[in-house]
Amino acid sequence: MNAALPVPAIAGRADLEAIASWVPPGASVLDLGCGEGLLLKYLNRSREVLGYGVEISDANVLACVKNSVNVIQSDLEAGLAGFDAGSFDYVILSQTLQAMHHTEEIIMEMLRVGRQGIVSFPNFGYWPQRLQIMRGRMPRSDVLPHLWYDTPNVHLCTLSDFEDFCATHAVRIIERIVMQGDRRISFAPNLRGSVAVYRFARV
Repeated sequence: MNAALPVPAIAGRADLEAIASWVPPGASVLDLGCGEGLLLKYLNRSREVLGYGVEISDANVLACVKNSVNVIQSDLEAGLAGFDAGSFDYVILSQTLQAMHHTEEIIMEMLRVGRQGIVSFPNFGYWPQRLQIMRGRMPRSDVLPHLWYDTPNVHLCTLSDFEDFCATHAVRIIERIVMQGDRRISFAPNLRGSVAVYRFARV
């Protein structure tokens, strides 16, 4: 077993490396909006996790099957009623939170179904995006590449917004990693970080 394999070499996304580093060997994982199942495939091979994915796209479900990932085809907006409370150690939602219409409900469902939740999302407070807004334009960047009229994102937030949400919803933040590209940002993260990754649990 080789737990040192870099996730970005498989998935091309630095936030997945941070997520994977928080999942211990043998854990049970539910990956919401799992795409082609690359994170679960990596976690299964490197850490022998018991993993399941939830995905709505027909093409991605087929890719999960090809990647030997257990997958359930379902719409996350309908909730996680099919899963019992406390079914998983970790419930993951990577780069999907901002596209959810029912943001509050999905985070609460994550903590009902899992012992801990992990999310990653683009930080709307990243300084180049602030600058574009000051110039009177909707921001576009590597992590927010869509034009205003065709974006799937409906609930963008900053680090401060997400942390305020947690404080008012009895959610305890266990750990945070903020990145710009592959670099981790510690100084002025809400200004200098383009992507945030949080691990959290109920208070």
